[in-house]
Amino acid sequence: MSTPQRIVVVGGGLAGAKTVEELRTQGYAGELTLVHREAHLPYERPPLSKDYLQGKAQFDDALVHPQSWYDEHDVHLVEGVATAIDLDAHEVQVEGGATLGYDRLVLATGSTPRRLPIDGADAEGVLTLRTKEDSDAIRATFGSDKRLVIIGGGWIGLEVAAAARAKDTAVTVLEAGELPLLAVLGPEIAQVFADLHTGQGVDLRTGAQVAAIEVEDGRATGVRMGDGSVIAADAVLLGVGAAPNVDLAQSAGLDVDNGVLVDASLRSSNPDVYVVGDIANHDHPVLGRRLRVEHWATALNQPRAVAASLVGGDKPYTELPYFYTDQYDLGMEYIGNAGKDAYDRVVVRGDLDSREFVSFWLDDQSRILAAMNVNVWDVVDQIKPLIADGTVVDADKLADPSVDYAQVARTDD
Repeated sequence: MSTPQRIVVVGGGLAGAKTVEELRTQGYAGELTLVHREAHLPYERPPLSKDYLQGKAQFDDALVHPQSWYDEHDVHLVEGVATAIDLDAHEVQVEGGATLGYDRLVLATGSTPRRLPIDGADAEGVLTLRTKEDSDAIRATFGSDKRLVIIGGGWIGLEVAAAARAKDTAVTVLEAGELPLLAVLGPEIAQVFADLHTGQGVDLRTGAQVAAIEVEDGRATGVRMGDGSVIAADAVLLGVGAAPNVDLAQSAGLDVDNGVLVDASLRSSNPDVYVVGDIANHDHPVLGRRLRVEHWATALNQPRAVAASLVGGDKPYTELPYFYTDQYDLGMEYIGNAGKDAYDRVVVRGDLDSREFVSFWLDDQSRILAAMNVNVWDVVDQIKPLIADGTVVDADKLADPSVDYAQVARTDD
């Protein structure tokens, strides 16, 4: 594959900004353009539900690069929405009429918070979290005299709940499942997070059926439940997941199914288009299956592989999924991937009650699918090879804190 003379990257989040950075770091000297839709320089999104939301950090701390970096590295920034791709002509259309030609194109269009198809969901005071402005609006609802109802007990919902409780806000979390994070963690570990939040004064209601959002004079005033009861609120946060922004790719004719389908090297069905971040439905060469991951580490790490492919030939992306969270006095890291129906059992090293442990999700052959360290640090690099290599482990050794991770493999005597 010849080195492209013109590369266009569409998407102004971490994935897009890291792609142009990696291209310059890896020696690409051609024309490089980054299209971003927000009126901000590209920025990282985790602070929006963590330090920035809590008022512990400034927004500029979340910028991937200052303006001077783009100037010094000859990266052309185009503010606007990419509206169409002509794969045959190798052109991207941007609102306002601009046409950008490319030899290779990288899509990093991210995702959009899902809305609920219920009455009142579009009222003033019904919030989602994706942008700086969203985070500012949510922070404005905090205070000892405020009531925040969060619909959805996923990572975003729980992180916002923790930030709100830190400001003494009255918080109710409505989760349709039996426990928050149940689909991600399963019942054994999801209970840890349920107990964490109820212990901090969150009114956690599981099995919750939301019927509508109550509205007066155009503004949300509460949430009406399926049984007719109403939970009063000064604001309502919808934390019910996000949808990948695939309309641009789909209308261009790229293969799309729960994201844009890409091969091991993150190349789409068109050989001149690569995909990174939230929208990439990746044929993972280590896990042996397709995976779409909406987490910071994916946006951070995939661009390195894509840049290498663009400047020197296809390079598979092999990093395992990784994410982290900080809620109250709980900090954790998660490596690997184990859905609620994919694992056979959970093994715990440490103490769930004190929230200092490492949990492991094993398949029916005693291979580790994923691991999560809670208030235990510096273990991810030791665990990662066990997952990547498909090591069959001895569950008793794995649960024993005195056994080094290098010694947990099962041996057949």
